[in-house]
Amino acid sequence: MKQNKWILTLLFVMVAMLGVTACSPAAPAAEPAATEAATEAMATEAPAATEEPMAALSGEIIIDGSSTVFPITEAVAEEFRMIYPDVEVPIGVSGTGGGFKKFVIMETDINDASRPIKDAEAAEAAANGVEFVEFTIAYDGLSVLVNIENDFVDSLTMEELNMIWKADSTVMTWQDVRPEWPAETIKLYGAGTDSGTFDYFTEEVNGETGSIRTDFTPSEDDNVLVQGIAGDKYALGFFGYAYYIENTDKLKAVKIDSGSGPVEPTFDTIKDGSYAPLSRPLFLYVTKEALAKEHVRAFITYYLTEGTALITEVGYVPLEDGRYAEELAKLG
Repeated sequence: MKQNKWILTLLFVMVAMLGVTACSPAAPAAEPAATEAATEAMATEAPAATEEPMAALSGEIIIDGSSTVFPITEAVAEEFRMIYPDVEVPIGVSGTGGGFKKFVIMETDINDASRPIKDAEAAEAAANGVEFVEFTIAYDGLSVLVNIENDFVDSLTMEELNMIWKADSTVMTWQDVRPEWPAETIKLYGAGTDSGTFDYFTEEVNGETGSIRTDFTPSEDDNVLVQGIAGDKYALGFFGYAYYIENTDKLKAVKIDSGSGPVEPTFDTIKDGSYAPLSRPLFLYVTKEALAKEHVRAFITYYLTEGTALITEVGYVPLEDGRYAEELAKLG
């Protein structure tokens, strides 16, 4: 009996609790105005997914020229196009001289150059109504290379380089350079005749632009030269520093003695000029007509600002502090 009373009491309490819950007022529904305000606030705080790009640029920038400068320009163009994907930037590698042949008749907008423009090239540009602006972008150390397995050549003097590379050279073997070296034939590789590297090397080593022996393997493609030297223990060649840095497992840089002792090409020796006389500036030449176009102007601006961070990454030496601001000022 007592148990039945306890069960009835429990049921009464449960029913009472259910009644209280049912009678409790529900949370008021949000007013339409309040909901709209909250939605607007959220939209203000979160960026719109369909927001326009930083600048909707489009167009084409035609570039050709130096194989030495190519790695810098290629890296800058790739990063630039991540920001401006509608700007096409085709880059040819005809060599500095080959590129200028197109540039002076306005077939290209920009010429990558590993030497300054020649007077004859500038005159031809003027005759064709092509005005341009020269930008210095970086430094390179024109490097003299041997195979990584070459264990006897550590350095060469400028006189020895001349003896090997001059137009009337009779040097055929390493022993012809130094008697203690092996009587093994030197297979020679070098930049092609349309290359600014070729012009610079022949001027500095042989005293006259274009003066060189003819029995060497030339190429405007530095990768061809890398492969040639890497495939012959007794080979010797020359090209830009960046291609050496990319292939230190295959090639060895020869120290150059210009009278003050042998100096190896490094970032520091190229920048401070102690790697002499084979340290040199690198250039971009841009037509003024192209610079009047917004997308070309944006590319050069990027090249001389954010793009400078890529110069070291691809194996070249950036300009001194403040120099890029001076170059940028040439845009006017």
